[in-house]
Amino acid sequence: MSNLQPTYHDAELLLKLYDLRREPVMREARAFYANLAPTEENFLSVVANPTSKESSYVRQVVGYWEMAAALVVHGALNARLAFDTLQEMYFVYVKIKPFLPTLREKTNSPDFLANMEKLAEGTQESRERVARVQARIAARFAGATKTNA
Repeated sequence: MSNLQPTYHDAELLLKLYDLRREPVMREARAFYANLAPTEENFLSVVANPTSKESSYVRQVVGYWEMAAALVVHGALNARLAFDTLQEMYFVYVKIKPFLPTLREKTNSPDFLANMEKLAEGTQESRERVARVQARIAARFAGATKTNA
């Protein structure tokens, strides 16, 4: 992670990202994503119907966090500040991580969530966070097999 000091620009960008998360449809999308049981069947069935509200929700959430990750990966947002404040991004990544290769293959999108993956897997510290979030998600959804279980 970058050792550079965050700037006021970083803070402004971070606050803008936070503000965007508060938009009503984004809140609905985030709630749907948070409650979507993390099974390959659930993700594939949602993605397979691109005109559904649920598919739109998943695309909105993962697209938002992929955009935020790209800002960090490309240096527009301080990496240390992002690590300390964008914990939800790790949750979003971890829920989809087991199915990422399948989703990339089935959607013919080999770069799908590449920035989020780079950020989440890029350091020992971030990989440790991924492992902690995986444990929390596994405990939360133990035995869940259907959407919104």
